[in-house]
Amino acid sequence: MAIASPLIEISGSARNRGRDYGRQAADRIRLGIDHYSEQLRRSAFEPRHLQAAVTQYLPSIEAFDADYVEEMRGIAEGANVAFDEIVLLNARTEVLQIAERQARGLAGFRDPEPDGCTGAVALPRATKDGHLIHAQNWDWKAECADTTVVLKVRREHGPDLLTFTEAGALGRCGLNSVGISITANYLECERDYRTLGVPLALIRRKVLEQEHLALAMHAVYTTTKSASNNMIIGHAQGVVIDFECAPDETFMVQADNGLIVHANHWQSPVALCKLSDTGIDSTPDSLYRDLRVREALMSQAGALTTAHFKRALFDDFETPWAVCRPPRKSRSSNLSATVAMIVMQPALGVMEVAMLPALDRNFTTYTLDSSFKPTGSRSAAPGHD
Repeated sequence: MAIASPLIEISGSARNRGRDYGRQAADRIRLGIDHYSEQLRRSAFEPRHLQAAVTQYLPSIEAFDADYVEEMRGIAEGANVAFDEIVLLNARTEVLQIAERQARGLAGFRDPEPDGCTGAVALPRATKDGHLIHAQNWDWKAECADTTVVLKVRREHGPDLLTFTEAGALGRCGLNSVGISITANYLECERDYRTLGVPLALIRRKVLEQEHLALAMHAVYTTTKSASNNMIIGHAQGVVIDFECAPDETFMVQADNGLIVHANHWQSPVALCKLSDTGIDSTPDSLYRDLRVREALMSQAGALTTAHFKRALFDDFETPWAVCRPPRKSRSSNLSATVAMIVMQPALGVMEVAMLPALDRNFTTYTLDSSFKPTGSRSAAPGHD
């Protein structure tokens, strides 16, 4: 049986939040550092290389939000680990890729087992009770089931937030107290790692700190990234937009009949005219994962509940290359799995999480006091559906 992710509650200044986080999650933080450090060692990526990568990224992070640097320094102090190692956890997608490219000497290196996901959102008019549902499966390394936390941040200025993330990282997927939610999926194109950008985990945290949806979307749409990523942003009032992000350009996918479903391949016709989807080589199952989930949800459109979302995301068609993936050997040396299933109702401030769901279908419920107050119709605004 998988162990539920511990709830870590923090508040106060950025440095104090970090210290409390580091103290409470120290064991899981160290386990995550050990795991990724071992992967870096296999790529001959030494501590001096990590220090150089952190030095390279730090100015971008400080320019994006200096408090994030303070919070990471606090986490390092609280967990009694090196600051560089906490930056690694917050930029692990970018640093792991840098390490592999350096080891292989290939500018066009493709990850044989990338960070996958299948995300889905139903607008209020597609659900039984009129509440937006936002969910995803996170596909990554099975070992990471032991290095996750649910982080609740009580903020003095701005909304509180609840995020499921790797221990030591500032954010991943989640919701905030005013009804904004986010999930993310791996994407890949030929433009990746040509420029230096803000680590993806920090962009997701920025989304959850926003009082207004417009500013949450601004953070995703305009922030320069090192690599591609898909980010789905929802609002409990009944708005959702899927942002397919190349490092230097962002494309949008709108809801169809009240639903958005996205796996790990590009969907925007505009994007597909302008770039090459290089990720299908390592995630061929993406081509049917989103179809399976969309078909399952569409059959219940107008009456959808969280139970329907769970059923769709538990789909085991073509297992172990399935929507819900049991631990299996990847084409590299990793043990790949659906690490977690996350189902959120932002209007209610509710997040349910099942760890290693292909093996254990038990969910743990986490809650956040919600200040969301619906106004007007439950239907999506014109142009968003």
